Amino acid sequence: MSKVTRSDTKKSLGLEVNGPVFWSSIVILVIIIALVLIFREGAEVFFSEAQASVTSSMGWLFILSVNIFVIFCLYMAFGKFGHIRLGGKEAKPEFSTSSWFAMLFSAGMGIGLLFWSIAEPINHFQTPPLGEPGTPAAARQAMNFTFLHWGFHAWAIYALVGLSLAYFTYSRKLPLTVRSVFYPFLGERIHGLIGDIIDILAVLATLFGLATSLGLGVKQVAAGLHHVFPAIDSDVYTQIMLIAGITAIATISVVTGVDKGVRILSEWNIRIALVILLAVLFLGPTVFILGSYVQNTGSYLGNFLQLSFWNEAYSTRNWQGGWTVFYWAWWISWAPFVGIFIARVSKGRTIREFILGVLIVPSLLSFLWMTVFGSTALREVLAGETAIAEAVAADVSTALFVFFEQLPFSTVLSVIGIILVAGFFVTSSDSGSLVVDSLTSGGRADSPAGIRVFWAVAEGAIAAVLLLGGGLQALQTAVIITGLPFALILLSMCYSLYRGLSEELAEENKLGKAQQRKDYQQLVAEVIAKRAVKHEEKTPVEKRDNPPTNPKP
Repeated sequence: MSKVTRSDTKKSLGLEVNGPVFWSSIVILVIIIALVLIFREGAEVFFSEAQASVTSSMGWLFILSVNIFVIFCLYMAFGKFGHIRLGGKEAKPEFSTSSWFAMLFSAGMGIGLLFWSIAEPINHFQTPPLGEPGTPAAARQAMNFTFLHWGFHAWAIYALVGLSLAYFTYSRKLPLTVRSVFYPFLGERIHGLIGDIIDILAVLATLFGLATSLGLGVKQVAAGLHHVFPAIDSDVYTQIMLIAGITAIATISVVTGVDKGVRILSEWNIRIALVILLAVLFLGPTVFILGSYVQNTGSYLGNFLQLSFWNEAYSTRNWQGGWTVFYWAWWISWAPFVGIFIARVSKGRTIREFILGVLIVPSLLSFLWMTVFGSTALREVLAGETAIAEAVAADVSTALFVFFEQLPFSTVLSVIGIILVAGFFVTSSDSGSLVVDSLTSGGRADSPAGIRVFWAVAEGAIAAVLLLGGGLQALQTAVIITGLPFALILLSMCYSLYRGLSEELAEENKLGKAQQRKDYQQLVAEVIAKRAVKHEEKTPVEKRDNPPTNPKP
C-alpha cells in the first residue's frame, strides 16, 4: 500500500492556492452571478424549467444512488473493514465525542431543521404523495416522508464522503481534497487535469448547496424579525442586508479556525437548540410528543424499504421533484462540505465507530426534533386550528413563528429561534469557507485568513444573487443541477474507497502472517531451549561431565 505526501498547493499570482481550481471556480461563479443579475426575469423561468426537466428524467438516479450509499455504509460498519482506525492503529481522537457530534450536527443540518420542521410535515399532510389529504393517515404518511428526508439516507451521504476523505487524508497521507479519494485507480493523475475537474465540481456543489441553506436561513430570520417586530420588512432587500451582516460575523469566526470559532459556536448552537427543543416538549403536549416519537420511528423503520425505493413510477405527478429528489440533490451538494468538515474532526476513530456515530445519533436527534415540532403542528391542524396551515400555504418562512404563537412565552421562543437560525447560519458559512478553502488550496489546513474571508463573502453573495434571481425556486434548482454530476462522483467514490481499504487490509494480513511466522519461530526456539534445560536438569552430573566415548548405535 503506497502512501503519498504531496500537496497541490502552488503559488498563483502571489497566492498559495491550487491555481486551476481556485481561478476556474471563481470565473464560473462570476459568469453565473452575472447571467442571473442581467437576465433576472428570464432566470426565474429557466430555473423552473430546469428543475422540472432534471427531476422528471433523472430522479430515479438520485433515488437509486442514495440507497446504494446507505447499503455501502452499512457494509463498511459491519464488514471486514470496521476495525480499521483512521490515521493508523495509534491515532487518537482530537475532539471529545460530544464536541464531535455537536460540530457535525451543526454543519450537517442546522438551518434546514429549523426551516422545514413545521413546513414539511404540514405540506405533506395537505398535499400527500399518496392517499387523501387532511386525514390521520395523511399525518402518519407526512411524518414517514419527513423522517425519510432527514434520516439515515441523508447521513449516509455525509458518512460516505467523510469516511473516504478521512481515510485517504490520515491513513494514506494525501491532501484533504475530493480528488485524493480517487488515488487507488487514478494514481498520480489526481494531481493533474482530472483531479482539478473533480475539485472544481466539488467547489461548485459545495457553494450552491451552502447558498441554498443560507438562503433558507436568512428568509426565516427575516420572517421571524417581521413577525416579532412588524416594522421590519421581510422582503428580499432585508434578506440581503441580513446576509451581509451575518456573513460579516461569520468571517470573524472563520479566521479563528476549527479549534476555536467553529467548535465553540457549534457547541453553543446545540445548547440553544436543546433549550428550545425542551421548551416546546414541556410547554406543548408532552405525552403526545413522546408517544408520537415512538410511533413515528417505528412506522418509518417498518416502511423503510418501500419509502426508500418509491419513485412515482406509476404516477403522472412530479411530487418527488420538489421534495425527495430535491433533498437527495441538496445532501449530495452538501456532501463535500460536510464530508471534509467531518473528516477534519474525525481522526483517530475506527470505521465502525465513525459510520455508526454519523448515521445513528444525528438521525435519532433529527427524528426527535421533527416529532416535537412537526407532530405537534399536525395535532393542532387535526384539532381544527388553521393558523399554522395557513402560514405554511402563504409563506413557509413564517411557519415556525406562527407555531410558537400556540405556546406560552411565544415571543421569547421566537427571539430564541431567530438567534438559533442566525447561529446555524454563521457555523454553516464559516465551516463552508474552511472547506472550500481546503479544496481550492490543494488540501492545506493553514491557508491565509484573507482567502478564507473571501470564500465566506462569496457564499453570502451567491445566496443573495439566487434570492434576487428566483427565490426558493432558484435555490432548489441550483442544488439539483450541481448535485447531479456529483452523484456520479460519489458512486465512483464507493468503489475507490473499497479498493483502498482492500489494499490496506491485504497489507495488514500480510504483516500479520509475517508476525505470526516470527512469533512461531520464536516460540519454537523457546520450546527447544526449555527442553534443553529440562534435559540438562534430569541428566546426572557425572554423565554430563564424562559423556560415553562409544555410545551404542
